[in-house]
Formats: sequence, C-alpha cells, structure tokens
Amino acid sequence: MVRTNTAVLPGADAAVVRIKETRRAVSMCLDGNGKFSAINPREGAKLIVAESARNNVCVGGKPIAVTNCLNFASPERPEVMWAFSETIDGIAEACEAFETPVISGNVSFYNETEGRGILPTPTIGMVGLIEDTRKIITGGFKSEGDLIALLGETKDDLAASEYAQTVLGLTTDELIANGIVPTLDLDLEKRVQKTCLKLADALLVKSAHDCSDGGLAVCLAESCFSSLNRKAVGAEIELRDENLSAESVLFGESPSRIVISFAVEKLESVRTMAQENDCPFQIIGKVSGENLKIKFNESETIAASISELENAWKTSLEKQLEN
Repeated sequence: MVRTNTAVLPGADAAVVRIKETRRAVSMCLDGNGKFSAINPREGAKLIVAESARNNVCVGGKPIAVTNCLNFASPERPEVMWAFSETIDGIAEACEAFETPVISGNVSFYNETEGRGILPTPTIGMVGLIEDTRKIITGGFKSEGDLIALLGETKDDLAASEYAQTVLGLTTDELIANGIVPTLDLDLEKRVQKTCLKLADALLVKSAHDCSDGGLAVCLAESCFSSLNRKAVGAEIELRDENLSAESVLFGESPSRIVISFAVEKLESVRTMAQENDCPFQIIGKVSGENLKIKFNESETIAASISELENAWKTSLEKQLEN
C-alpha cells in the first residue's frame, strides 16, 4: 500500500500506483524463475524478462524500465561464472527487444551453504506506464456471459513445468539434466503484448491474465477467484488440439500467452484488432456459473467448484509447512 495512491493491490499480475494530479499511473512487478535459469541461463533470463513485461501489459502498463537482483553461488566456480555471463546476455537481448533499459540492479554472489550453491536466480523488477487510470485492467473475470479468449499459442512445453514436478514427480536435478525449457519467440511475445495494450487502450477487454506457472488451467482458475470488491465466478471452457496431449494443453508453460475476457458484443472488434497485429487469437469459452469446467477435444477433463479450487490455492503454503 502506498498511502492513498494504490490503484491495484499486489497479488495481480502487477500492482499499480497512481501519480497524483495526473491521470497517469505506474505499474510494477517482480519475477524470477530459478528452475528455468538453472536449466538454461540465457533462455531462462529471457523468459523472466518477457514475463515481467507481460505482467505489466496485463494491467494496461507499457513496459518502460528494468531493475534486477542477480543471485548466484561462488563465481570462483567456472560453471557459475558461465551461468552469470549467459544470464546477463539473455537479459540484454530481451530488454533490447522490449526497449526497457536496465536502470539499476545488484549482484549477490557466494550464496552457498556447506558447499552447495543456490540455483542461478536472476530476479527482474519491471515498471510500466499507464497513461490513463480509467484504462487499468485486472485479471479476474467480471460478468456472467462474457467471452474468454487466448492471445498467443500453446505448444508442447510440459518438460520443465510445475506439472512435471508436482504430478510426474521429477526433481529439479532431473529437469536440469533434461535441459529443456520453453522457447521464447520475442517477435510473437511483442505482438501478443502490443495487442493486449491496444485492447486495453480501446476499452475492449474486462480482464487480462498472464498464462505462466502451472499453465492454462491454473491461469483460468486464478481468473475465476474472488478478489477485493469482486465475487468468485465460474467458467465453461472448450479446448481442442489434435497434436498435443490434454496435459500439455492444460498445464504446459508456453510463454507469450494472455487470457482475456470481454463482452459478447465486442467480439468482432477484439478479433479484428488481433488480426491487425498478427496475434494468434482463439475463443476458448465463457464466464458462467460457480464451477470451472474444461473440456478437451469434447471430453470433460476438469470439473470443480471455484470455492474448492480457491481454498486449495489459498492454503497450499500452509499445508506444505504442515507436512
């Protein structure tokens, strides 16, 4: 909370603080993924920067600048220094693509206990600029009957996912040995973000939420959850893909994806704007009821009450500590 200036609380894709005596606001977020960086330092760093930019875009903020905190083990080890160098190159490549200069940051080395170092963990803090606070968007679905769509493309990105660890039981060491992380297409990422910003500026969307940790199914569930001044709401989703498994579509962590919702009468305007910006666009369902129902290739794969899902989400850390 920043006195009376907080427009969007922490917990959304990005928090938003208004600038007094103007219509402007600043969006801000922090992102880091030590797992991706440990598997591939350069690609992991690019993915983190892209997610930070996407999170700002999801509240209507145009990304403008970056700070960082680069956390590593002892640089006296060649593999650690190599990972550090690769991380910097990855951050530089992504920041050049998004035109977000790194205006500050710090490096923390020698993060070790009894000779075992932490994963290479770059943390990216990014700020964005919102020109008009009336055009701020948030992540939760708003109104019964609204359409739900996906900007971006889902690929076979299950290898380093939360699903791979939580359900399949793969350890971080096994994921590192596999050496596979999602591939970031910076051009596609920019097109998806540009489309979302234009939709927000035109007041065409009611919600936008970054699809990242946990994949599409988790993103949809989070969009249904309650928040300040908004009750929980359900969704009916229909997904189709002849080339990917249900697990990959629901829980794969492909980058460059944003779930949006909007009024039915805005469909043609939204579709046209996506086409004009060469952005993949797919209607995947509607806001409805009190449950999350997901069909994949016409077969129901998920059906649960939002209250059940939200309770599991809210108490997960508590349950983990109890174990």
